[in-house]
Amino acid sequence: MPVRIFTLAAASAALLAPAALAGAVAQARPLMEPVAHSEGTVRAADLLDRARDCTRVSRGHYRSDEGQPADIPVCGTSEAVYWTADLDIDCDGRPGHLCNALTDPHFSSTTAQTESDGRYLSAEELPYIVVPAPSDIWDPRDHGVRGGSVAAVIYDDRVQYAVVGDTGPSDIIGEASYATAEGLGISPDPQSGGTDSGVTYIVFRDSQVSPIESHAAAVAEGERLARRFIEGSGGTEESEESEESEGASWRGDWVPGGW
Repeated sequence: MPVRIFTLAAASAALLAPAALAGAVAQARPLMEPVAHSEGTVRAADLLDRARDCTRVSRGHYRSDEGQPADIPVCGTSEAVYWTADLDIDCDGRPGHLCNALTDPHFSSTTAQTESDGRYLSAEELPYIVVPAPSDIWDPRDHGVRGGSVAAVIYDDRVQYAVVGDTGPSDIIGEASYATAEGLGISPDPQSGGTDSGVTYIVFRDSQVSPIESHAAAVAEGERLARRFIEGSGGTEESEESEESEGASWRGDWVPGGW
């Protein structure tokens, strides 16, 4: 069972106001079992085959959870960056029937990204993934990864398209929203769900979904970029180990809630 990891938004968010908590209580209901499906026509096997080899772009390695060994690299090609890890459930954001202070004792009503109307993302409605905060290990922005970037998340033979929607601890990787887990057939329960291995996250460089809450746009763009990734150009990212030290420390302009 994966250990619950916390996003930076969760660590800094205030407690729910009484009115909001009352609303969460009224909306709370038992969590549903997920119905697995696969989106689009690009095969999971083809994506995994392209991501089989790893040219490491991170300077170091990530942990899957607190206390676990740091053995997960971020790999890259000219089209995307990717990693294989666990999947912990992020139920943060706008409270609803399934993600609220009752269903998740670590619930935070905020996410790093917001919808076009200024509201926080809904973890139970929107497939999104969590990326680590910029650090000496890796700065996602150096490889075209920002809020709203498009991702393909693969588990077994299933593909779920998502967006980058939240940030997590700078040394831990492997987390996605309730809706992402549900679409992959993984238990989305924020307290007992998730899976401890076997999930591959592919984030397409310099991609962007607008508005971020449009899952249909994420699927359409994800399909296009997934095909380009499979076809490949033969190019790979130069390993961070061979790069100059300039920019090695994460930039100070990053703050929780924005990129």
